[in-house]
Amino acid sequence: MMTTIRLTAAQAMMRWLSVQITPEEERFIEGVWAIFGHGNVAGIGEALAKIGDALPTWRGQNEQTMAHAAIAYAKTKRRRKAMAVTSSIGPGATNMVTAAALAHVNRLPVLLIPGDVFANRRPDPVLQQIEDFDDATVSANDCFRPVSRYFDRITRPEHLLTALPRAMQVMTDPANCGPVTLAFCQDVQAEAYDWPEAFFAPKVWYIRRPEPDRRELSHVIDVIRAAEKPVIVSGGGVLYSGADRDLAAFAAKHNIPMVETQAGKGAIDWQDPLNFGSPGVTGSDCANQICAEADLIIGVGTRFQDFTTGSWTAFRNPARKLVSINLTGYDAAKHGAVPLVADARIALAAITTGLGDHRFAGPDARLRTGWFAATDKVMAAPKGKAANDLPTDAEVIGAVQRHAGVDTVVMCAAGTMPGALQVLWRSAPGGYHMEYGYSCMGYEVAGAMGIALAAPEKEVICFVGDGSYMMANSELATAAMMNVPFTIVLTDNRGYGCINRLQIECGGAPFNNMYLDSRHKTFPEIDFVAHARSMGALAIKVADIAGLEAELAKPRDRKGPRVILIDTEADSSIGVGGAWWDVVVPQVGTTEVLRAARKHYDTNAALQRAFD
Repeated sequence: MMTTIRLTAAQAMMRWLSVQITPEEERFIEGVWAIFGHGNVAGIGEALAKIGDALPTWRGQNEQTMAHAAIAYAKTKRRRKAMAVTSSIGPGATNMVTAAALAHVNRLPVLLIPGDVFANRRPDPVLQQIEDFDDATVSANDCFRPVSRYFDRITRPEHLLTALPRAMQVMTDPANCGPVTLAFCQDVQAEAYDWPEAFFAPKVWYIRRPEPDRRELSHVIDVIRAAEKPVIVSGGGVLYSGADRDLAAFAAKHNIPMVETQAGKGAIDWQDPLNFGSPGVTGSDCANQICAEADLIIGVGTRFQDFTTGSWTAFRNPARKLVSINLTGYDAAKHGAVPLVADARIALAAITTGLGDHRFAGPDARLRTGWFAATDKVMAAPKGKAANDLPTDAEVIGAVQRHAGVDTVVMCAAGTMPGALQVLWRSAPGGYHMEYGYSCMGYEVAGAMGIALAAPEKEVICFVGDGSYMMANSELATAAMMNVPFTIVLTDNRGYGCINRLQIECGGAPFNNMYLDSRHKTFPEIDFVAHARSMGALAIKVADIAGLEAELAKPRDRKGPRVILIDTEADSSIGVGGAWWDVVVPQVGTTEVLRAARKHYDTNAALQRAFD
């Protein structure tokens, strides 16, 4: 006879989540970020209070940024662990939609539990309910459908018996991994049900490693063997597979140069002689030269985003072919690639067995030497500048680089710094965390907190511009309250400098990006130091690069976050690296500058070529 236990649906959910275990015997869902409202406080809130430390609850300041912290945590844990985030209905729920999109693009696990309307419909329309006049089954939470890997609406308690295992299957599936949304009707949260006790037995979740198809493997080996100048593009899948060392060994054995995407940077030590940096729009000169000459591009765990491919102009050899090693058939078959659907580590081992002792002529090592000499110059501490000359972003990166150690993790998300860091930063293994799949402004502060929670032994340094900081800074207070230590290097260029430069490059005049070019009656003078201090952080403004280095050299107080503010100039690019990016320019314009920009656009667009 089946033994049951009577619990509310919310109590059952939290109890079940608390016993979903990793192979290392830890909780897969480490805890729950929560902001309570009428749509989740009485049901989910009561359940979380009751379960206590078995499934910890943390209070954030904004639903989107709580989810950003959870996503950064999962990324740092290489998808081996995750967090949940719960909100009330209405704006609390829709605040999380942006974060869901971020997780979806980056293939990262997060469990989103927004409150929903009453399943019984008796009090409808309830506070914050969005009514669809043509479909009574629709609520605001349907916004999550296109940005969730799995979506379900819990309208009966017993739905959890199938919905929760399906949610875990998605979050632990290496190919289908992404955000899960369980929209939880608020009356159902509080409804009691007799649950089978067996449902709450601890379960260990293993992440599978799919083996390659024999035919696909044989074809890929033949294609690689026939090449003369191959290059490997290392993506985020290398990190999630744990194939970092395997890829380095594979490249060394067969003497194949490697380039790394934003998601893949940090898998291979920058000092590896076959690591030529990043390709494409935010790529190194040496990487882009190798990609331009390559007759075979071997993608490992990458989705070939436009920045990686220079909007498909980076691979210019007319004879080039594309091989894509990926867990998903969707990514593996992009642009007519020769696909190999498999786990990266398993695939590399199988390919190297097939290649035997086959080695290629390899790259010209002088390309790396010349590149690092060029980047040394732009990152060097300024000499001979006038007192009122502001430092460049490259000089700020150089200052941080000179104080970085093997335990440093740099992170960012949007604006100038992601591109500058990809081009310039010299990452130790595991020392780079960039949210560039969605390039979401506002990820930085919360993301830094998530990284520090996932890896408390690391020295986390968050690069953020004044624009992104203004967009979402409230979790700085959470980090201060939770004593989560990380450093924010806040660069103030008084507006959206990155997009201002892009606007000019596309033939436009400065407009609505910098404060000076916007319709403000008063130029803002924002005291970022006072603001950060009011949130509980240590904060200081430094006058120049020397001051930044002096502050970075001080012993760290590990009791909470600190903010180092430095004014920077907004006009200069970093001066090295880079490639064309397909940002459309108007075909008709009244200025010669705009006409010249369109001519430049047409010239580069003519170079775009899909693979045959």
